[in-house]
Amino acid sequence: METVSFVIPCYRSQETLGSVVQEIADTMGGLPAYRYEIVLVNDCSPDGTFSEIQSLAEHFPCIVGVDLARNFGQHAALMAGFRQARGDIIVCLDDDGQTPADEVGKLLEKLQQGYDVVYASYTNKQHSGFRNWGSRVNSKMTEVMLGKPKDLAVTSYFAMRRFVMAEMLRYEHCYPYVIGLVLRTTQKICNVEVHHRARAVGTSGYTLRKLLTLWMNGFTSFSVKPLRMATYFGAVTAGCGFLYLLYIVARYFVDHTAPMGWSSTMAILLLLGGVILLVLGLIGEYVGRIFMCVNAAPQYVVRQIVTSERQESIT
Repeated sequence: METVSFVIPCYRSQETLGSVVQEIADTMGGLPAYRYEIVLVNDCSPDGTFSEIQSLAEHFPCIVGVDLARNFGQHAALMAGFRQARGDIIVCLDDDGQTPADEVGKLLEKLQQGYDVVYASYTNKQHSGFRNWGSRVNSKMTEVMLGKPKDLAVTSYFAMRRFVMAEMLRYEHCYPYVIGLVLRTTQKICNVEVHHRARAVGTSGYTLRKLLTLWMNGFTSFSVKPLRMATYFGAVTAGCGFLYLLYIVARYFVDHTAPMGWSSTMAILLLLGGVILLVLGLIGEYVGRIFMCVNAAPQYVVRQIVTSERQESIT
């Protein structure tokens, strides 16, 4: 009998977490071929989320609660949950009830067909227009930067074999990006369609700044393509500048009265200056991340772990 570990990063989910846990318990009760546990990671939520986790741990015998010392982000919270998971299969889903835990059987069935990772895909996403736009941009960028198959949809609801998680946990640097870790581990990945629900309470915690930070984490941690693109862009710009130089020289000999415009000169200087600053900023981003990793900045810091049997502090 295989064990399924549900890993759920939690943030501002005091009102929704109980129903998510209850739905998991009801669903797994109908799947006698599996045992299960639920790992709830509180990403330093400002509301009573961890108090709710403690309460759930008293009523459900299969819950592990992890309390992070500060807000590290969804992907770091997932990594913290992975290190507590003991299952043969790991299922990740959201804490707001939008990802249907009652359809986890579809993901488990696909895994039994020989896949290593199964992502849920949605025919009609119930996110806001901003989140849907962000998902589309992220999908296109992961295709270009990380080599994601074009027909593969990656979402926050997925199931994977334990060996995939074990390989992901070998990554100990301070900028984890779960999608990149999955894509570099295996190619046996597929989708299965599930229903996506509308959010019952609250709004998404992802702002434009957080989305940009997440994308930068992924692409600078798992790909050097941004640097190569900067090199290509610099080469094209230099080529255009050389052609313009030939044009200026030719025009001087053909038309001696041709004015040498201040505006065009300033435009070229601003363009080249902008390109140089852009490339330097990109290089600085990579150097800064190397610096943070060399200084052993943590992925996350655990303040406390709570289980149904005990509550202990981590020092």
